[in-house]
Amino acid sequence: MARKLLMLQHSLIAFSFLALFLAAVPLASAATEVEDEREFTYMPDGENGPNRWGEIHPDWHSCNSGKLQSPIDMLDERVDVVSHLGRLNRSYKAANATLVNRGHDMMMRWEGGAGSIRVNGTEYTLEQCHWHTPSEHTINGKRYAMEAHMVHESADGKIVVVGILYTIGRPDSFLQSIQHHLEDVAGTKEDETTVGVVDPRDIKIGSRKYYRYIGSLTIPPCTENVTWSIVKKVRTVSREQLRLLRVAVHDDSNSNARPLQPKFGRKVNLFRPEEGKDD
Repeated sequence: MARKLLMLQHSLIAFSFLALFLAAVPLASAATEVEDEREFTYMPDGENGPNRWGEIHPDWHSCNSGKLQSPIDMLDERVDVVSHLGRLNRSYKAANATLVNRGHDMMMRWEGGAGSIRVNGTEYTLEQCHWHTPSEHTINGKRYAMEAHMVHESADGKIVVVGILYTIGRPDSFLQSIQHHLEDVAGTKEDETTVGVVDPRDIKIGSRKYYRYIGSLTIPPCTENVTWSIVKKVRTVSREQLRLLRVAVHDDSNSNARPLQPKFGRKVNLFRPEEGKDD
């Protein structure tokens, strides 16, 4: 009997240690963006607008109190030009994708990921891409017509986002290839459509130069310590393509761009290849 009691005590102790361990390990899914965006808006003075996101849920507190929030302005006069960061080492692949109208944006989600990007020796799987109109980040104070966010996540839940800026001009070839799918979910809430196999390599970047800084997700829960790479080259998008993306914004703001956030002394680098190794 004493032996059984001793074994039971050991089991309880082991279980307690396991419970403490699991409680200390953050879930990767807790870092990702919310799937249902109806709880917040982009109305500047709205009850659930950007200035009050941090009050909606306890785990969204970083939206108001964080010191590493995004987006920011990349002011060239205060940017350090470097060559040691290396090119954006992308190893993307085609995969089945679903297009989702999340309520404030259109999101392309790849089932099981669509390849990866390597940053500082770590692999980050490409999970999804979505679009903001107008752009969230600015360069020297200038805001652009649109910004695409390619969201990547590592095995331990860390996030890397590649941002691409667009101005009005010729149609974007990638958006053109999925236009009829965009039309399928345009203006509907919580709607989605299966797109089939989509190759993220068709999302053109066109430059090796990029801004790099540490920030956050730009929608709740505003998770911090996100590594941002904003491509310096500005691409083009047509007005019709912007219209299809903008109809996902179901409030009167006609925008799904979060206001600029304070830098709090953060360092911003501009990666530029060494002479002779540029585009």
